[in-house]
Amino acid sequence: MTEKIYKFHVGIDVSKNKLDVVTSHGKLAQVTNDELGLKDLIKQLPRKKCTLVVLEASGGYEQLATNYLRHRKFDVAIVNAKRVRDFAKASGKLAKTDYIDAGVIMAFGKAFNPIPQSPVTTTEKSRLNYLNRRTQLVKMIATEKQHLEHSPKELYRPIQKHLEFLGKELAKIEDSLREQVKKDSELQSKVERLDEIQGVGEVTAMNILLYMPELGQLTSKEASALAGVAPYNRDSGQMKGKREIWGGRAPVRSALYMSILTAIKFNPVIKKFYDRLVQKGKLKKVAMVACMRKLIIIMNAMIRDNSTWAGVEGC
Repeated sequence: MTEKIYKFHVGIDVSKNKLDVVTSHGKLAQVTNDELGLKDLIKQLPRKKCTLVVLEASGGYEQLATNYLRHRKFDVAIVNAKRVRDFAKASGKLAKTDYIDAGVIMAFGKAFNPIPQSPVTTTEKSRLNYLNRRTQLVKMIATEKQHLEHSPKELYRPIQKHLEFLGKELAKIEDSLREQVKKDSELQSKVERLDEIQGVGEVTAMNILLYMPELGQLTSKEASALAGVAPYNRDSGQMKGKREIWGGRAPVRSALYMSILTAIKFNPVIKKFYDRLVQKGKLKKVAMVACMRKLIIIMNAMIRDNSTWAGVEGC
Protein backbone atom coordinates (compact mmCIF):
# COMPACT_ATOMS: atom_id res chain seq x y z
CA MET A 1 0.00 0.00 0.00
CA THR A 2 1.32 3.40 -0.96
CA GLU A 3 1.13 6.47 1.28
CA LYS A 4 0.23 8.75 -1.63
CA ILE A 5 -3.41 9.81 -1.61
CA TYR A 6 -5.22 9.66 -4.95
CA LYS A 7 -8.41 11.56 -5.73
CA PHE A 8 -9.38 9.19 -8.54
CA HIS A 9 -8.96 5.45 -9.08
CA VAL A 10 -9.37 3.74 -12.45
CA GLY A 11 -9.97 0.00 -12.89
CA ILE A 12 -9.22 -1.61 -16.24
CA ASP A 13 -10.29 -5.14 -17.14
CA VAL A 14 -7.93 -6.35 -19.84
CA SER A 15 -8.58 -8.85 -22.60
CA LYS A 16 -6.72 -9.56 -25.82
CA ASN A 17 -8.74 -7.16 -27.99
CA LYS A 18 -10.35 -4.64 -25.65
CA LEU A 19 -10.14 -2.72 -22.38
CA ASP A 20 -13.17 -2.16 -20.14
CA VAL A 21 -12.65 0.87 -17.93
CA VAL A 22 -14.42 2.12 -14.79
CA THR A 23 -13.39 5.24 -12.85
CA SER A 24 -14.19 6.12 -9.24
CA HIS A 25 -16.49 8.96 -10.37
CA GLY A 26 -18.68 6.47 -12.21
CA LYS A 27 -17.51 6.91 -15.78
CA LEU A 28 -17.54 3.82 -18.03
CA ALA A 29 -15.62 3.28 -21.23
CA GLN A 30 -14.61 0.51 -23.62
CA VAL A 31 -11.69 0.90 -26.03
CA THR A 32 -9.66 -1.41 -28.22
CA ASN A 33 -6.45 -2.83 -26.73
CA ASP A 34 -4.19 -1.07 -29.19
CA GLU A 35 -2.52 2.32 -29.54
CA LEU A 36 -5.55 3.88 -31.24
CA GLY A 37 -7.84 2.79 -28.42
CA LEU A 38 -5.38 3.98 -25.78
CA LYS A 39 -5.20 7.43 -27.39
CA ASP A 40 -8.98 7.60 -27.03
CA LEU A 41 -8.79 6.37 -23.43
CA ILE A 42 -6.29 9.08 -22.41
CA LYS A 43 -8.86 11.74 -23.31
CA GLN A 44 -11.40 10.18 -20.91
CA LEU A 45 -9.20 9.65 -17.86
CA PRO A 46 -9.04 12.04 -14.87
CA ARG A 47 -5.99 14.24 -14.28
CA LYS A 48 -2.84 12.11 -14.18
CA LYS A 49 -1.36 13.81 -11.08
CA CYS A 50 -4.20 12.63 -8.85
CA THR A 51 -5.12 9.32 -10.53
CA LEU A 52 -4.07 5.72 -9.88
CA VAL A 53 -4.75 3.25 -12.70
CA VAL A 54 -5.12 -0.38 -11.57
CA LEU A 55 -4.95 -3.47 -13.81
CA GLU A 56 -4.77 -7.20 -13.17
CA ALA A 57 -1.84 -9.22 -14.45
CA SER A 58 -3.38 -10.82 -17.56
CA GLY A 59 -0.76 -13.02 -19.14
CA GLY A 60 0.96 -10.13 -20.91
CA TYR A 61 -2.15 -8.56 -22.51
CA GLU A 62 -1.88 -5.73 -19.96
CA GLN A 63 1.62 -4.71 -21.05
CA LEU A 64 0.69 -2.40 -23.94
CA ALA A 65 -1.75 -0.35 -21.84
CA THR A 66 0.62 -0.34 -18.85
CA ASN A 67 3.61 0.92 -20.83
CA TYR A 68 1.53 3.44 -22.77
CA LEU A 69 0.06 4.99 -19.60
CA ARG A 70 3.34 4.97 -17.69
CA HIS A 71 5.17 6.73 -20.50
CA ARG A 72 2.50 9.43 -20.26
CA LYS A 73 3.26 9.85 -16.54
CA PHE A 74 0.23 8.02 -15.13
CA ASP A 75 0.73 6.03 -11.92
CA VAL A 76 -0.09 2.40 -12.79
CA ALA A 77 -0.32 -0.58 -10.43
CA ILE A 78 -0.52 -4.16 -11.70
CA VAL A 79 -2.16 -6.33 -9.03
CA ASN A 80 -2.52 -10.06 -8.45
CA ALA A 81 -5.75 -11.39 -9.98
CA LYS A 82 -6.37 -13.76 -7.04
CA ARG A 83 -6.37 -10.88 -4.56
CA VAL A 84 -8.94 -9.05 -6.68
CA ARG A 85 -11.16 -12.15 -6.92
CA ASP A 86 -10.95 -12.69 -3.16
CA PHE A 87 -11.88 -9.04 -2.66
CA ALA A 88 -14.88 -9.48 -4.99
CA LYS A 89 -16.10 -12.53 -3.03
CA ALA A 90 -15.67 -10.72 0.29
CA SER A 91 -17.67 -7.80 -1.13
CA GLY A 92 -20.48 -10.12 -2.25
CA LYS A 93 -19.92 -9.31 -5.93
CA LEU A 94 -20.34 -12.76 -7.43
CA ALA A 95 -21.70 -11.77 -10.85
CA LYS A 96 -19.07 -11.48 -13.57
CA THR A 97 -18.99 -9.32 -16.69
CA ASP A 98 -16.14 -7.27 -18.10
CA TYR A 99 -17.58 -4.02 -16.71
CA ILE A 100 -18.27 -5.61 -13.32
CA ASP A 101 -14.67 -6.88 -13.27
CA ALA A 102 -13.37 -3.40 -14.09
CA GLY A 103 -15.53 -1.97 -11.29
CA VAL A 104 -14.18 -4.54 -8.84
CA ILE A 105 -10.58 -3.73 -9.85
CA MET A 106 -11.31 -0.01 -9.35
CA ALA A 107 -12.87 -0.67 -5.91
CA PHE A 108 -9.91 -2.85 -4.95
CA GLY A 109 -7.54 -0.04 -5.90
CA LYS A 110 -9.56 2.48 -3.92
CA ALA A 111 -9.68 0.21 -0.85
CA PHE A 112 -6.03 -0.91 -0.81
CA ASN A 113 -4.24 1.89 -2.69
CA PRO A 114 -1.58 -0.48 -4.18
CA ILE A 115 1.91 0.78 -4.87
CA PRO A 116 2.41 1.80 -8.53
CA GLN A 117 5.39 0.10 -10.15
CA SER A 118 8.15 2.04 -11.85
CA PRO A 119 8.25 2.02 -15.66
CA VAL A 120 10.42 -0.71 -17.17
CA THR A 121 13.13 0.58 -19.50
CA THR A 122 13.70 -0.94 -22.94
CA THR A 123 16.92 -2.55 -21.69
CA GLU A 124 15.23 -4.03 -18.62
CA LYS A 125 12.40 -5.34 -20.78
CA SER A 126 14.89 -6.99 -23.13
CA ARG A 127 16.64 -8.73 -20.22
CA LEU A 128 13.33 -10.00 -18.87
CA ASN A 129 12.39 -11.30 -22.32
CA TYR A 130 15.61 -13.33 -22.45
CA LEU A 131 15.04 -14.56 -18.90
CA ASN A 132 11.45 -15.57 -19.66
CA ARG A 133 12.61 -17.39 -22.79
CA ARG A 134 15.24 -19.23 -20.76
CA THR A 135 12.52 -20.36 -18.33
CA GLN A 136 10.43 -21.64 -21.24
CA LEU A 137 13.36 -23.61 -22.64
CA VAL A 138 14.21 -25.14 -19.25
CA LYS A 139 10.59 -26.32 -18.91
CA MET A 140 10.59 -27.76 -22.44
CA ILE A 141 13.84 -29.62 -21.77
CA ALA A 142 12.43 -31.09 -18.54
CA THR A 143 9.28 -32.20 -20.38
CA GLU A 144 11.20 -33.79 -23.24
CA LYS A 145 13.42 -35.66 -20.76
CA GLN A 146 10.28 -37.13 -19.23
CA HIS A 147 9.06 -38.11 -22.70
CA LEU A 148 12.43 -39.69 -23.45
CA GLU A 149 12.27 -41.79 -20.31
CA HIS A 150 8.96 -43.39 -21.33
CA SER A 151 9.21 -43.31 -25.13
CA PRO A 152 9.45 -46.41 -27.37
CA LYS A 153 12.78 -47.11 -29.07
CA GLU A 154 11.68 -45.78 -32.46
CA LEU A 155 11.01 -42.31 -30.95
CA TYR A 156 14.16 -42.15 -28.85
CA ARG A 157 16.38 -40.57 -31.52
CA PRO A 158 13.95 -37.79 -32.60
CA ILE A 159 13.41 -36.77 -28.98
CA GLN A 160 17.15 -36.88 -28.34
CA LYS A 161 17.73 -34.60 -31.35
CA HIS A 162 15.12 -32.16 -30.05
CA LEU A 163 16.83 -32.16 -26.65
CA GLU A 164 20.16 -31.38 -28.30
CA PHE A 165 18.56 -28.50 -30.21
CA LEU A 166 16.90 -27.12 -27.06
CA GLY A 167 20.20 -27.37 -25.19
CA LYS A 168 21.97 -25.30 -27.84
CA GLU A 169 19.17 -22.70 -27.81
CA LEU A 170 19.39 -22.51 -24.01
CA ALA A 171 23.15 -21.90 -24.19
CA LYS A 172 22.62 -19.11 -26.76
CA ILE A 173 19.98 -17.42 -24.61
CA GLU A 174 22.17 -17.59 -21.50
CA ASP A 175 25.15 -16.16 -23.42
CA SER A 176 23.00 -13.28 -24.71
CA LEU A 177 21.69 -12.62 -21.21
CA ARG A 178 25.24 -12.52 -19.81
CA GLU A 179 26.27 -10.04 -22.52
CA GLN A 180 23.37 -7.75 -21.64
CA VAL A 181 24.17 -7.89 -17.93
CA LYS A 182 27.85 -7.10 -18.57
CA LYS A 183 26.84 -3.83 -20.23
CA ASP A 184 25.52 -2.62 -16.86
CA SER A 185 28.54 -2.47 -14.52
CA GLU A 186 26.42 -1.99 -11.39
CA LEU A 187 24.19 -4.94 -12.20
CA GLN A 188 27.21 -7.08 -13.11
CA SER A 189 28.81 -6.26 -9.74
CA LYS A 190 25.64 -7.37 -7.93
CA VAL A 191 25.51 -10.61 -9.92
CA GLU A 192 29.15 -11.36 -9.07
CA ARG A 193 28.51 -10.80 -5.35
CA LEU A 194 25.48 -13.09 -5.25
CA ASP A 195 27.31 -15.65 -7.40
CA GLU A 196 29.80 -16.05 -4.52
CA ILE A 197 27.08 -17.72 -2.44
CA GLN A 198 27.40 -21.50 -2.55
CA GLY A 199 24.23 -22.88 -4.10
CA VAL A 200 23.24 -19.72 -5.99
CA GLY A 201 25.20 -19.50 -9.24
CA GLU A 202 25.35 -16.83 -11.93
CA VAL A 203 22.05 -17.55 -13.70
CA THR A 204 20.11 -17.74 -10.43
CA ALA A 205 21.69 -14.44 -9.30
CA MET A 206 20.58 -12.80 -12.57
CA ASN A 207 17.11 -14.30 -12.16
CA ILE A 208 16.65 -12.86 -8.67
CA LEU A 209 18.11 -9.44 -9.48
CA LEU A 210 16.10 -8.98 -12.69
CA TYR A 211 12.79 -10.16 -11.25
CA MET A 212 13.39 -8.29 -7.99
CA PRO A 213 15.24 -5.05 -8.87
CA GLU A 214 14.23 -3.56 -5.50
CA LEU A 215 16.70 -5.90 -3.76
CA GLY A 216 18.95 -3.86 -1.47
CA GLN A 217 16.34 -1.15 -0.92
CA LEU A 218 14.01 -3.21 1.26
CA THR A 219 13.67 -4.17 4.90
CA SER A 220 14.08 -7.84 5.78
CA LYS A 221 10.30 -8.26 6.08
CA GLU A 222 9.67 -6.51 2.75
CA ALA A 223 12.28 -8.66 0.98
CA SER A 224 10.83 -11.94 2.26
CA ALA A 225 7.26 -10.83 1.47
CA LEU A 226 8.14 -9.70 -2.05
CA ALA A 227 9.89 -13.03 -2.69
CA GLY A 228 6.82 -14.87 -1.40
CA VAL A 229 8.58 -16.63 1.50
CA ALA A 230 7.10 -14.66 4.41
CA PRO A 231 4.87 -16.78 6.70
CA TYR A 232 1.37 -15.49 7.47
CA ASN A 233 -0.88 -16.55 10.35
CA ARG A 234 -4.20 -18.32 9.68
CA ASP A 235 -5.90 -17.85 13.06
CA SER A 236 -9.57 -17.29 13.84
CA GLY A 237 -11.14 -17.31 17.29
CA GLN A 238 -10.00 -20.42 19.14
CA MET A 239 -8.57 -21.95 15.98
CA LYS A 240 -4.83 -21.63 15.51
CA GLY A 241 -3.94 -22.52 11.93
CA LYS A 242 -0.55 -23.27 10.45
CA ARG A 243 1.44 -20.32 9.19
CA GLU A 244 1.62 -20.36 5.39
CA ILE A 245 3.45 -18.52 2.64
CA TRP A 246 1.59 -17.02 -0.32
CA GLY A 247 1.81 -14.17 -2.80
CA GLY A 248 5.09 -12.59 -3.82
CA ARG A 249 6.96 -13.09 -7.08
CA ALA A 250 6.83 -16.70 -8.20
CA PRO A 251 10.01 -16.57 -10.38
CA VAL A 252 12.05 -15.32 -7.41
CA ARG A 253 10.59 -17.98 -5.11
CA SER A 254 11.36 -20.69 -7.68
CA ALA A 255 14.96 -19.48 -8.03
CA LEU A 256 15.40 -19.48 -4.25
CA TYR A 257 13.98 -23.01 -3.99
CA MET A 258 16.42 -24.39 -6.58
CA SER A 259 19.30 -22.65 -4.78
CA ILE A 260 18.32 -24.07 -1.41
CA LEU A 261 18.29 -27.63 -2.75
CA THR A 262 22.04 -27.24 -3.23
CA ALA A 263 22.75 -24.86 -0.35
CA ILE A 264 21.41 -27.16 2.39
CA LYS A 265 24.07 -29.68 1.32
CA PHE A 266 27.10 -27.56 0.47
CA ASN A 267 26.67 -24.05 1.97
CA PRO A 268 27.99 -24.14 5.58
CA VAL A 269 25.84 -21.22 6.80
CA ILE A 270 22.58 -22.46 5.27
CA LYS A 271 23.30 -26.14 6.07
CA LYS A 272 23.89 -25.33 9.74
CA PHE A 273 20.65 -23.33 9.90
CA TYR A 274 18.68 -26.09 8.12
CA ASP A 275 20.08 -28.88 10.30
CA ARG A 276 19.27 -26.93 13.47
CA LEU A 277 15.64 -26.45 12.40
CA VAL A 278 15.22 -30.14 11.50
CA GLN A 279 16.75 -31.18 14.83
CA LYS A 280 14.18 -29.01 16.59
CA GLY A 281 11.43 -31.03 14.93
CA LYS A 282 10.55 -28.77 12.02
CA LEU A 283 9.28 -30.47 8.90
CA LYS A 284 11.91 -30.52 6.15
CA LYS A 285 9.62 -28.50 3.87
CA VAL A 286 9.16 -25.86 6.59
CA ALA A 287 12.91 -25.77 7.24
CA MET A 288 13.60 -25.27 3.52
CA VAL A 289 11.20 -22.32 3.33
CA ALA A 290 12.92 -20.80 6.39
CA CYS A 291 16.26 -21.23 4.59
CA MET A 292 14.83 -19.53 1.47
CA ARG A 293 13.74 -16.63 3.68
CA LYS A 294 17.16 -16.43 5.33
CA LEU A 295 18.88 -16.49 1.94
CA ILE A 296 16.86 -13.63 0.42
CA ILE A 297 17.38 -11.56 3.58
CA ILE A 298 21.14 -12.14 3.35
CA MET A 299 21.10 -11.23 -0.35
CA ASN A 300 19.18 -8.03 0.41
CA ALA A 301 21.74 -7.07 3.07
CA MET A 302 24.69 -7.85 0.77
CA ILE A 303 23.33 -5.58 -1.98
CA ARG A 304 22.31 -2.87 0.49
CA ASP A 305 25.66 -2.81 2.31
CA ASN A 306 27.79 -3.51 -0.77
CA SER A 307 29.24 -6.48 1.13
CA THR A 308 30.38 -9.98 0.12
CA TRP A 309 29.42 -13.51 1.15
CA ALA A 310 32.78 -13.85 2.93
CA GLY A 311 31.54 -11.30 5.45
CA VAL A 312 28.41 -13.34 6.10
CA GLU A 313 30.39 -16.55 6.63
CA GLY A 314 32.62 -14.78 9.12
CA CYS A 315 29.70 -13.67 11.32
